[in-house]
Amino acid sequence: MPAFAGIDHISLSVTDLDVSQQFYSEVLGFQFVVDFGYARFFIDRPSGFGLTLIRHAEGDGAPFTELHSGIDHIGLTAESRDELEAWERRLDEAGVTYTPIRDMPFGAHLNFRDPDNIPLEFMVPNAVWAEALQALQERDVSREEIDAFIAEHVGLTPAAG
Repeated sequence: MPAFAGIDHISLSVTDLDVSQQFYSEVLGFQFVVDFGYARFFIDRPSGFGLTLIRHAEGDGAPFTELHSGIDHIGLTAESRDELEAWERRLDEAGVTYTPIRDMPFGAHLNFRDPDNIPLEFMVPNAVWAEALQALQERDVSREEIDAFIAEHVGLTPAAG
């Protein structure tokens, strides 16, 4: 199988390029790069992650809903719990509605939405999850090992398949 090198960018359909540009630049810190008229490209300089905002002329203008097939949410990584808390303060200062930080089995999450109602999340993995992800990256891990890890740390039994 060919190698998968990572994620280059994500493109989001938006209703108003100016409003979305303001949110992604001023609230999340993406650097604006180029305007193609119908689309604008941004980059997160520290990670190199690219973001394209697209306004489709034939779009219906309805807000996003994760209840339709497609993307459920976009998960962004925070470096630490302190950084997650700093993001919570930043969202509060910017008037962005968010769900307070929640501790989950594999880390802490901060959930919020962009101007088109697209769900976004900052997540910082806890030590257990970070170690598990590192193991998955560095070596072949058997299905049995994965199932045992999930059962031990989440309490879920593996589904058939």
